[in-house]
Amino acid sequence: MLETKVEAFLERQSFLLDNKEMVVGVSGGPDSLALLHFLLGQRVKRNLSIVVAHVDHMFRGAESFQDAMFVKGFCEQHSIPFEMVQINVPKIMTQTGQSSEVAAREARFSFFAKVMDMYNYSYLALAHHGDDQIETILMRLTRGSTGKARAGIPFLRPFESGFIFRPFLSITKQEIKQYCQDSQINPRLDPSNEQSIYTRNRFRKEILPFLKSENRKVHEHFQRFSEELQGDEIFLQDLTKEFMKTVMTKREAQQITIDIKRFLAMPLPLQRRGIQLILNYLYEERPSSLSAIHIDQIFSLIHHLHPSGKLDFPEGLKVIRSYLKCYFQFEVENSQSYHFELGDPGQIDLPNFGKLMMDYVNSPSNASNSCIALFHADKIKLPLLVRTRKNGDRMSLKGMEGSRKLKDIFIDCKVSIQERDRWPIVTDREGFILWLPGLKKSALEGLDNLDNSVRNYIQLTYTRNEL
Repeated sequence: MLETKVEAFLERQSFLLDNKEMVVGVSGGPDSLALLHFLLGQRVKRNLSIVVAHVDHMFRGAESFQDAMFVKGFCEQHSIPFEMVQINVPKIMTQTGQSSEVAAREARFSFFAKVMDMYNYSYLALAHHGDDQIETILMRLTRGSTGKARAGIPFLRPFESGFIFRPFLSITKQEIKQYCQDSQINPRLDPSNEQSIYTRNRFRKEILPFLKSENRKVHEHFQRFSEELQGDEIFLQDLTKEFMKTVMTKREAQQITIDIKRFLAMPLPLQRRGIQLILNYLYEERPSSLSAIHIDQIFSLIHHLHPSGKLDFPEGLKVIRSYLKCYFQFEVENSQSYHFELGDPGQIDLPNFGKLMMDYVNSPSNASNSCIALFHADKIKLPLLVRTRKNGDRMSLKGMEGSRKLKDIFIDCKVSIQERDRWPIVTDREGFILWLPGLKKSALEGLDNLDNSVRNYIQLTYTRNEL
């Protein structure tokens, strides 16, 4: 019965066992031992190459070592190559602060990857079953997982240079127990699987029996839900990636900037997935504390009518809205301030912000361009200074009396908080602000009424990079 179900499931997944070279993760418990026994039954007919990998997590001392020796003996009896390792997971937990589940999983998968590489095998077979699928989906929904994570355990997924596959997702724990009994397999039993201190065990002992009493085929419905959700997510994520190409104005390892107007033009389901893509890109390893609540906070920040706002996320990620831009970035330790001098014709490359060029001209360009400024050479005290803003900066504007704070000018021009700290300010050697490139000019800028042919002008040209 089990064999028939598993073969039908593999056929539905369009997965052929034939000629596969695989590592099988075997703990010695009912699930993994049943999987190994099933694959052994297919070995000759399907021309399978099998290696068993076992990890002793050293949780139970001599008892867990006996589990390893049991699996080794089973492999020797059936002429299967056997690889094992002892990893002191309790010590790793103390050093890293990881939970037992996380630390054990990382240790286990690291060893599996080494065995696959050692034998140059492309597949890793694991014994997760239909009950595991129900528990996983419910646990992830309960803690607020989003996207594909809600779909639970995939049948097939990339792993290292190969793939993990799980042939038992179509069957229940009870069917595995019955298979072991019918096949006269006597697996090892881990008493920790009965302890309610583990979240999964609580779901297993309290929630699962209720669901099965409502519908004994509930595992099949959860598996179908998982497959449909995974398929939908793949399609929607591909669509989101195409839309986000037009939304992101800057993409770097530590920072992404988006255009809010373009983002809001995306269909609503793609907006949430777009935020997910940004977070997945910026976090090398997604924090466990990051959940759907954080997505909702970003969503609210972007959709809110207020032009500015800030969110603090795990591991120092800042989400900052300023007018029609939204910045996702980790805190930068180094200051973004700069200070350059221009005493002769030449060009300055401004850090992450563009270029500023100085030249002497007799026939000035059109000075109405906000990115070109002209100054009579005799009226300017060189060298010119190009710097970032300072507290208390004020500027006398062309055509206006008195002076204004730079902060107020930036606000009027809707310059974001992120841009203000890097915006170039051009002064003379005495510190008199001559020009805010692309924004405002001082009273000293422009042509005089004398003959241009005998007058030298300093022409400044600003080329701005997109943030």
